[in-house]
Amino acid sequence: MSLKLILMRHAKSGWDDPTLSDYQRGLNARGQISAPAIGAWLQAKGHLPDLLLCSDATRTRETWAGLGFGAEERFLRDLYLAPSLTMLEVLRQAGAAQTVLMLGHNPGIAEFAQSLAKHAPQDGDFLRYPTCATTVFQFDIQNWAEVRAGSGEVLDFTIPRRLV
Repeated sequence: MSLKLILMRHAKSGWDDPTLSDYQRGLNARGQISAPAIGAWLQAKGHLPDLLLCSDATRTRETWAGLGFGAEERFLRDLYLAPSLTMLEVLRQAGAAQTVLMLGHNPGIAEFAQSLAKHAPQDGDFLRYPTCATTVFQFDIQNWAEVRAGSGEVLDFTIPRRLV
């Protein structure tokens, strides 16, 4: 049996309203285009989530809404600016879902992607993990509690500017 993880950084957010905290910032115009493009790419590749594990910040929620998927949703404050170890702990509690989409922030999301990859893609954008970067991993495990560093096979990786 194998499980699939879609690891995504939120789409591009705006800084134009100085009255908003970092947590409250929403997507800018580019982000509002990028999220649906990534959603269409995932759908075309057959990577559809059963479960969303998402930071509860505004920009991650808006990214999720822009993807256009339906799935069980868990919006978690623990994933707001979370380090990779926290992301691993949250993922290990994903339950029975076959495909999980985890949506978060840098630098933690980039570090988490790098730590999971058995063989990282030879792609500078994978290391930078720009906004809305998305990696699809496959793990040959029975349940999410078994996820370990270096055990994820990278199936796909892209960024929005390659799609729009």
